[in-house]
Amino acid sequence: MSPETDLPAPPPEAAPDPAREARAAVLARLDAAKVAADVAETAYRAEAARRTEELARDRAHAWRRADLMRSLATALDGIGDAEMAVAAGQALLRARLGWSDDSEARAEVLVRFAPVAVALFEMESETAPQTALAAFEDWYATTRQSAFWYLFEHYLPDTPLVDF
Repeated sequence: MSPETDLPAPPPEAAPDPAREARAAVLARLDAAKVAADVAETAYRAEAARRTEELARDRAHAWRRADLMRSLATALDGIGDAEMAVAAGQALLRARLGWSDDSEARAEVLVRFAPVAVALFEMESETAPQTALAAFEDWYATTRQSAFWYLFEHYLPDTPLVDF
């Protein structure tokens, strides 16, 4: 006996079953639909999460913007001239950001913030303070590659003073 004769004969080709092929096609379409639905849901959830994060950031920035400008307006009450307005504005910004020491970068931010204080002090038009603030925000975003309001998100813990 040869090895070829020991093998079972292949089954005869079954006739095509149209119903079986139709069912397979239906199931393939349903499988494709479930994959497409999953992809669509995942994309939607990612877009919704991105948009929610964007809206939350915009809301936080709007609140910080309004709060800082309200505090600045209060600090400017009773100020006699633009130079004092700049000093008050810079002192307020230093305090709000917890800047107790100087650096070149901080000094540049304070100098660039001065026109905001002057615009709010002088009130040449109702839009002047907003225009000055927008110019400051644009400058900061361009030079620092982040929003100015991001500085308000950093918690600076108190450090104990130690006398030697």
